[in-house]
Amino acid sequence: MSERLQRNQLVIDEFRSAGGVVGGDFAGVPLLLLTTTGARSGEPRTMPMTYLRDGTRLVVFGANGGRPKHPGWYHNLLADPAALVEVGTEAYRVTATVTEGAERERLWAQQLLHTPYFEGFQEQAGRRIPVVALTRDA
Repeated sequence: MSERLQRNQLVIDEFRSAGGVVGGDFAGVPLLLLTTTGARSGEPRTMPMTYLRDGTRLVVFGANGGRPKHPGWYHNLLADPAALVEVGTEAYRVTATVTEGAERERLWAQQLLHTPYFEGFQEQAGRRIPVVALTRDA
Protein backbone atom coordinates (compact mmCIF):
# COMPACT_ATOMS: atom_id res chain seq x y z
CA MET A 1 0.00 0.00 0.00
CA SER A 2 1.37 3.43 -0.94
CA GLU A 3 2.17 6.02 1.72
CA ARG A 4 -0.74 8.18 0.51
CA LEU A 5 -3.19 5.27 0.81
CA GLN A 6 -1.84 4.46 4.27
CA ARG A 7 -2.45 8.07 5.38
CA ASN A 8 -5.98 7.94 3.97
CA GLN A 9 -6.65 4.69 5.82
CA LEU A 10 -5.51 6.26 9.10
CA VAL A 11 -7.95 9.16 8.53
CA ILE A 12 -10.75 6.73 7.64
CA ASP A 13 -10.10 4.65 10.77
CA GLU A 14 -10.02 7.75 13.00
CA PHE A 15 -13.21 9.11 11.37
CA ARG A 16 -15.11 5.88 11.98
CA SER A 17 -13.84 5.32 15.52
CA ALA A 18 -14.49 8.92 16.64
CA GLY A 19 -17.97 9.46 15.20
CA GLY A 20 -16.83 11.48 12.21
CA VAL A 21 -14.38 13.71 14.08
CA VAL A 22 -10.79 13.83 12.88
CA GLY A 23 -7.84 15.74 14.33
CA GLY A 24 -4.52 16.84 12.91
CA ASP A 25 -4.66 18.60 9.54
CA PHE A 26 -8.41 17.91 9.34
CA ALA A 27 -9.37 19.32 12.76
CA GLY A 28 -12.42 21.55 12.35
CA VAL A 29 -12.74 20.78 8.64
CA PRO A 30 -16.04 19.37 7.33
CA LEU A 31 -15.07 15.85 6.34
CA LEU A 32 -16.95 12.95 4.81
CA LEU A 33 -16.07 9.49 3.61
CA LEU A 34 -17.09 8.73 0.04
CA THR A 35 -17.22 5.10 -1.06
CA THR A 36 -17.38 4.57 -4.81
CA THR A 37 -17.17 1.45 -6.95
CA GLY A 38 -13.81 1.14 -8.70
CA ALA A 39 -14.32 1.73 -12.44
CA ARG A 40 -11.83 -0.99 -13.38
CA SER A 41 -11.78 -3.24 -10.33
CA GLY A 42 -15.44 -3.17 -9.33
CA GLU A 43 -14.20 -3.06 -5.71
CA PRO A 44 -15.38 -0.49 -3.13
CA ARG A 45 -13.02 2.47 -2.75
CA THR A 46 -13.31 4.84 0.22
CA MET A 47 -11.76 8.31 0.32
CA PRO A 48 -11.91 11.00 3.01
CA MET A 49 -12.60 14.47 1.63
CA THR A 50 -13.77 17.91 2.54
CA TYR A 51 -17.23 18.94 1.46
CA LEU A 52 -19.62 21.86 1.21
CA ARG A 53 -23.29 21.69 2.16
CA ASP A 54 -25.65 23.02 -0.49
CA GLY A 55 -29.17 22.65 0.87
CA THR A 56 -29.74 18.92 1.20
CA ARG A 57 -26.82 18.05 -1.08
CA LEU A 58 -23.18 17.54 -0.22
CA VAL A 59 -20.68 18.92 -2.71
CA VAL A 60 -17.15 17.57 -3.22
CA PHE A 61 -14.31 18.90 -5.32
CA GLY A 62 -11.92 16.92 -7.51
CA ALA A 63 -8.91 19.07 -6.63
CA ASN A 64 -6.63 16.07 -6.06
CA GLY A 65 -4.23 18.30 -4.16
CA GLY A 66 -3.49 20.29 -7.33
CA ARG A 67 -2.23 17.27 -9.25
CA PRO A 68 -2.65 17.37 -13.04
CA LYS A 69 -4.99 14.34 -13.15
CA HIS A 70 -8.51 14.02 -11.80
CA PRO A 71 -8.76 11.88 -8.65
CA GLY A 72 -9.68 8.22 -8.94
CA TRP A 73 -12.97 8.71 -7.11
CA TYR A 74 -14.08 11.15 -9.83
CA HIS A 75 -13.43 8.60 -12.59
CA ASN A 76 -15.28 6.01 -10.50
CA LEU A 77 -18.33 8.29 -10.21
CA LEU A 78 -18.33 8.95 -13.95
CA ALA A 79 -18.51 5.19 -14.51
CA ASP A 80 -21.12 4.63 -11.76
CA PRO A 81 -22.68 7.66 -10.01
CA ALA A 82 -24.09 5.55 -7.16
CA ALA A 83 -22.04 5.90 -3.97
CA LEU A 84 -22.13 5.73 -0.18
CA VAL A 85 -21.46 8.75 2.03
CA GLU A 86 -20.54 8.76 5.71
CA VAL A 87 -20.99 12.06 7.55
CA GLY A 88 -20.54 12.04 11.30
CA THR A 89 -22.14 8.79 12.44
CA GLU A 90 -24.64 8.65 9.56
CA ALA A 91 -24.17 6.63 6.36
CA TYR A 92 -26.45 6.76 3.32
CA ARG A 93 -26.59 6.16 -0.43
CA VAL A 94 -26.17 9.07 -2.84
CA THR A 95 -26.17 9.75 -6.55
CA ALA A 96 -23.41 11.96 -7.93
CA THR A 97 -23.92 14.67 -10.54
CA VAL A 98 -21.09 16.69 -12.07
CA THR A 99 -22.15 20.34 -11.93
CA GLU A 100 -21.71 22.66 -14.90
CA GLY A 101 -22.04 26.31 -15.86
CA ALA A 102 -23.42 28.83 -13.39
CA GLU A 103 -24.15 26.16 -10.78
CA ARG A 104 -20.55 24.95 -10.83
CA GLU A 105 -19.23 28.51 -10.60
CA ARG A 106 -21.53 29.33 -7.65
CA LEU A 107 -20.45 26.23 -5.73
CA TRP A 108 -16.77 26.77 -6.54
CA ALA A 109 -16.97 30.38 -5.31
CA GLN A 110 -18.67 29.24 -2.08
CA GLN A 111 -15.93 26.67 -1.47
CA LEU A 112 -13.20 29.26 -2.01
CA LEU A 113 -14.69 31.33 0.83
CA HIS A 114 -14.01 28.38 3.18
CA THR A 115 -10.84 26.99 1.59
CA PRO A 116 -9.09 29.73 -0.41
CA TYR A 117 -6.11 27.43 -0.97
CA PHE A 118 -8.28 25.53 -3.50
CA GLU A 119 -7.60 28.40 -5.91
CA GLY A 120 -3.93 27.42 -5.79
CA PHE A 121 -4.91 23.82 -6.54
CA GLN A 122 -6.79 25.04 -9.61
CA GLU A 123 -3.74 26.94 -10.89
CA GLN A 124 -1.30 24.14 -10.06
CA ALA A 125 -3.44 21.43 -11.66
CA GLY A 126 -3.74 23.20 -15.01
CA ARG A 127 -7.21 21.69 -15.43
CA ARG A 128 -10.75 22.60 -14.48
CA ILE A 129 -11.44 21.07 -11.07
CA PRO A 130 -14.68 19.06 -11.13
CA VAL A 131 -17.43 20.05 -8.70
CA VAL A 132 -19.66 17.09 -7.87
CA ALA A 133 -23.01 17.26 -6.08
CA LEU A 134 -24.05 14.24 -4.00
CA THR A 135 -27.80 13.88 -3.63
CA ARG A 136 -29.24 11.53 -1.04
CA ASP A 137 -31.22 8.66 -2.54
CA ALA A 138 -34.89 8.36 -1.59
